Amino acid sequence: MSLLSEAYEKATILNKVNVSDGRGGYEVTWVDGATIYLAFTFDTSTAARIAEKDGVKNRYTISSKRNVNLQFNDVVRRERDGKTFRITSDGNDNYTPNSASLDLRQVEAEEWSLP
Repeated sequence: MSLLSEAYEKATILNKVNVSDGRGGYEVTWVDGATIYLAFTFDTSTAARIAEKDGVKNRYTISSKRNVNLQFNDVVRRERDGKTFRITSDGNDNYTPNSASLDLRQVEAEEWSLP
């Protein structure tokens, strides 16, 4: 077992669903989707700390296996503490090639509250 695989923890993808409100409009609800395993790394860089003081939300790097391809605006919930994250980058931008022994894909995310 590798250090990275030990860092993975249970998370749930949240799916946005529009439901009729009965008055000709709709309401947005969030429902649980697939269960996946992710590693969450809090960004403690100086630039992130300065941005936080300016009102930017806490930033994270989320790591997964290559076959988990999170995309911009996807939402995941970390099951350990119920914290929700919105993906702010594209999963197709940062991953190891298939020939690499390290099976890794990374995206950037921010702490996020469901509307």
